[in-house]
Amino acid sequence: QVQLVESGGGLAQSGGSLRLSCAASGSIFSIDDMVWYRQAPGNERELVAIISSGGGTDYADSVKGRFTISRDNAKNTVYLQMNSLKVDDTAEYFCRMDVVTTSRLTISYWGQGIEVTVSS
Repeated sequence: QVQLVESGGGLAQSGGSLRLSCAASGSIFSIDDMVWYRQAPGNERELVAIISSGGGTDYADSVKGRFTISRDNAKNTVYLQMNSLKVDDTAEYFCRMDVVTTSRLTISYWGQGIEVTVSS
């Protein structure tokens, strides 16, 4: 079993910054892609940023130049540094990791979600 725990959300003002973390624990051999999604009320879940095991990254157009995804493989943790926040960034943020378990199975695990609210 693998568990993902997110932290770092909360309230920020427009133009401010927040840093999200998502830490995985359990029967982990390695982790392939680490991904952040978000879902605003009434909207579909959308991909925000992705980082591969090799460190390659990609971002939604709406966050390019403002958000930075990074990972610490030793800690099985992915981060999302969010700068120049906008009211439209208000959403519940979820992390997903493609985990290669100690049984050598690749399984996608999701975090429980964390709220980010940006006020004007």
